[in-house]
Amino acid sequence: MTRKIDGVPFLYTSHTLESETQMATSRAKISIIGAGNVGATCAHWAAAKELGDIVVLDIPDKEGVAKGKMLDLACCGPIEGFDSAITGTSDYADIAGSDVVVITAGIPRKPGMSRDDLIETNVKIVKSVSENIKKHAPDSIVIVVSNPLDAMVYTAWKATGFPTNRIMGQAGSLDVARFRTFIAWEIGCSVEDVQALLLGGHGDDMVPLPRLTSVHGIPVTDLLPEATITACVDRAKVGGGEVVKLMGTSAWYAPASGTVQMVEAIVKDKKRIIPSAAYCDGQFGSKGLFVGVPALLGKDGVEKIVEFKLDAAEQKLFEESASHVEDLVKTVTKLFPELA
Repeated sequence: MTRKIDGVPFLYTSHTLESETQMATSRAKISIIGAGNVGATCAHWAAAKELGDIVVLDIPDKEGVAKGKMLDLACCGPIEGFDSAITGTSDYADIAGSDVVVITAGIPRKPGMSRDDLIETNVKIVKSVSENIKKHAPDSIVIVVSNPLDAMVYTAWKATGFPTNRIMGQAGSLDVARFRTFIAWEIGCSVEDVQALLLGGHGDDMVPLPRLTSVHGIPVTDLLPEATITACVDRAKVGGGEVVKLMGTSAWYAPASGTVQMVEAIVKDKKRIIPSAAYCDGQFGSKGLFVGVPALLGKDGVEKIVEFKLDAAEQKLFEESASHVEDLVKTVTKLFPELA
């Protein structure tokens, strides 16, 4: 079947017609758990990109916050040009039919709080959230943002019982964005021209790969001295801490942007390769852990881990990072044996 578009014959296949019909009759549904700064900004970026209908959920005591923020965001539609249906709620029944659920719920680490205290508190929160996702959105793909990230991704996996391709964590996209930004500033070029990849955990556990960093195809090692590249890596590692020192609270614009990059790749089936905390089954020498690796994201979630050969120094750093993830998981299972 052919049809002319602007006078040019266009061949329609059954797949084309099916896709057009689907696009005309359905939108993706994106649910975000947690109406704090990160959760609300995820909704903002997703609405601005018109990725689908959006539900933001928080606990009953904060239902007014969720509803108020989403009412405010919905009223941007006529100005910004999006028609997404936007809902604030405290009722998990409202996430039914979600294609993607983003978990931002949890508390930040407070002064005097040990790592184990933070893990115990946030595991309880993420476990409860995950059980509700399993009940109300059993076919969804879950992106975890809550910290400590690697422990929370593991918790969500165990609590939902979802296959590993439908559980992932956001950190790598944020860390890479920070690294690209700092490199671009040093060179004085557009951030869009900088391509980079980082592996491993979030922050201090990040595994830098300067040899795979380029500026419009030119190796960054040809453009910047080693000391400058190292400084950019180090700044990216503590990027979140730098923001906290400046304004007294955690970042939210960039973390939300990195999360929505993943959401977009999934709901649009873009097959983007985005560094994500994904389940490794032997890739890069890691087995049975959710670790930061290059993940191909599409409609089925993590559709593939893109594996390549690391040099000896990189492999050592990756293994150290993975061992820290394993330590976090051991803490989770010690505190919550039912998640083992």
